[in-house]
Amino acid sequence: MDKNTEIAKREDRNLEKTRELYEVAPAVDIYENDDEILLYADMPGVVKEEVSVNIDNGRLSLSGVRKLETGGAASWEEFGNVEFVRNFSVPQTIDVEKVKAELKSGVLALHMPKSEAAKPRQIEIKTA
Repeated sequence: MDKNTEIAKREDRNLEKTRELYEVAPAVDIYENDDEILLYADMPGVVKEEVSVNIDNGRLSLSGVRKLETGGAASWEEFGNVEFVRNFSVPQTIDVEKVKAELKSGVLALHMPKSEAAKPRQIEIKTA
């Protein structure tokens, strides 16, 4: 066996295997009041640049990727890179133009205001 073949085989053994990105559904709390629907999604370790929120045709899609910096080879790993993904149906009464999202301490808060037509209103009764 010549040296070139031996070096190539040795390099193949040292190649680092790439890991699959696991998909996880984040824990979610949803609240509704007269003015809005408020959704909290738990996405620990996710940064703002890795979060995506889309509302299209009555469908809300949330996703966020957590990428951890590691130092060295893992001898035990239970907490790694992950993609948080969750989808919901939302009522057509949501005012999509006014939806706001904020990420704080690993919790995504999504404020989805209701359109004026969807809000409950008191009907005035007149006497004849």
